[in-house]
Amino acid sequence: MTAPAARILDGRALAGRIESSLRQEVETFASMFGRKPRLVVVLVGDMAASGSYVKSKAAAAARVGMESTVLPVAATATTGELVALVKAIARDEHGHADGILVQLPLPPHVDTVAVLDAVPADRDVDGFHPENAGLLSQGRPRFIPCTAAGVQRMLIDAAIPTAGKHVVIVGRSDIVGKPLALLLAQRPPLGCPADGTGGCDATVTICHSRSGDIGHFTRQADIVVAAVGKPQLITADMVRPGAAVIDVGINRVDGKLVGDVDYGPVSEVAGWISPVPGGVGPMTVAMLIANTLLAAELRLGRR
Repeated sequence: MTAPAARILDGRALAGRIESSLRQEVETFASMFGRKPRLVVVLVGDMAASGSYVKSKAAAAARVGMESTVLPVAATATTGELVALVKAIARDEHGHADGILVQLPLPPHVDTVAVLDAVPADRDVDGFHPENAGLLSQGRPRFIPCTAAGVQRMLIDAAIPTAGKHVVIVGRSDIVGKPLALLLAQRPPLGCPADGTGGCDATVTICHSRSGDIGHFTRQADIVVAAVGKPQLITADMVRPGAAVIDVGINRVDGKLVGDVDYGPVSEVAGWISPVPGGVGPMTVAMLIANTLLAAELRLGRR
């Protein structure tokens, strides 16, 4: 078997280093304020994937010394009931809530936008509130959506150049594609080095279902980010040799987790590649924990 040419972007290892740093910051916070930061998660219904994601978030919070609470809600809950619950959490009726997260997706009958908008902007650790989206677009973010922040952090950690490089993002969601495009196109110092070694000053193209031949764009890219939720959409012939390939997709195929990238063949062409699982996923969770600490610090006037 030929060894992969690509360097592996190990999100699990990087997330572990981030958690180690956060653990020290949480200890400092607790000693200053006499309590720990706390994340409250609303989990609607019993989707296995959502339950698994929530468990991983609670476990990460525990590892860094934070408190977390999961509030399970029946899948039949209405939009009004969920909005009322979120507002009650914001009033600390379920214990102090520094960060508030509504696990997605919500059932089809629920107005997701209305529920997410009910989360106060200063405790919106997912970064989905329109106020936070607007701040990000102006280059002065409060909370950056966790997956986008995780991808940027991976690029910086690996010293993958982005300044003047062409990034093609496949997917235009408000959760990943749009915020990541804003992050990578921004000028420093939006969380990235000023020397061009990762994170900013890129030329960004967003591809989506109306883009036609996606390969036409990805073959021009120095960095490809796949974030559409279509198993193995990005194949080796769609990647320029030496490009960095970041796989955000999580799909279950024949009982296995696979990404949006055809990992084996692409890894023989790319210069860097993130695996699924073990790539972007752990980074998303680590960035959520970082956002929760920031929310607690903002709430108590430390930032």
